[in-house]
Amino acid sequence: MSFLLSLLLRRICLFAARQGCLSHWEKLSSISAQKWRRLFFKCECFQKGGAFKFRGACNAVFSLDNDQAAKGVATHSSGNHAAALSLAAKLRGIPAYIVIPKGAPKCKVENVMRYGGQVIWSEATMQSRESVASKVLQETGAVLVHPYNDGRIISGQGTLSLELLEQAPDIDTLIVPISGGGLVSGVALAAKSINPAIRVLAAEPRGANDAAQSKVAGRIITLPETDTIADGLRAFLGDCTWPIVRDLVDDIITVDDEEIIEAMKLCYEILKVVVEPSGAIGLAAVLSDSFKKNPALKNCSNIGIILSGGNVDLGGLWDSFRK
Repeated sequence: MSFLLSLLLRRICLFAARQGCLSHWEKLSSISAQKWRRLFFKCECFQKGGAFKFRGACNAVFSLDNDQAAKGVATHSSGNHAAALSLAAKLRGIPAYIVIPKGAPKCKVENVMRYGGQVIWSEATMQSRESVASKVLQETGAVLVHPYNDGRIISGQGTLSLELLEQAPDIDTLIVPISGGGLVSGVALAAKSINPAIRVLAAEPRGANDAAQSKVAGRIITLPETDTIADGLRAFLGDCTWPIVRDLVDDIITVDDEEIIEAMKLCYEILKVVVEPSGAIGLAAVLSDSFKKNPALKNCSNIGIILSGGNVDLGGLWDSFRK
């Protein structure tokens, strides 16, 4: 963990756009009937590539030496990491080989192509993704950049905390989406190095609650299948991210898909910000009964919420308008 922390503090991602935080606490706190809470939003939906993933991808790509970089980079991802790695590779002028499972959101696949990534399809299972990626690595000699279980990725994502706590130093609680754990690991490492007393809470869909189960069990739990609208939150913790989640994430709040959809609507209607389901889950967690009625969280008064991405496929929405 100390190695990852040193990476985080040393390798600030120079190519990631610094995104400001929005404070809309009056409107949203009245909705949640908690008028004494202030909510600060870190809008990674405005990030290059439309999500926080660009931070870690840049850190990984630009940390390669020239010989490594010449053969390109590869990954398997359902969307945001795939696009981010494609864009980071494009900036460095090297190839990116992207294994994408069938059924991934169309807008995210189009982002990969837009940024010059070479798409290789796999089946939707993790086994198929990893198998196809392994074949690509053997054929190309490219460097694997895992979506989350990678110290370079974790340290890049942690730059988000450095920015947010510089802009809003009074924040006492951070709420972060959790899937494979790369984002929350980087956020927790950075935030607790700045303020050891800060709370770091993870937000997870109830239909993909492996991280919450892992915290209870004290070991990594994987699920036979996941069922959630939040397509970016279906991965499982890795051996790099699990120890950080175990030791530094104070609690994990699970919410239903209906709560995520309601939070998306509030982001659209009140913040005027487009977020994808995975990006809205932090707000959904704050508005949930499990948060509001938890006595351990009653002193959370200045809350930072990570809106992690805005790559939502709007095709279904437009189709509904035409009916």
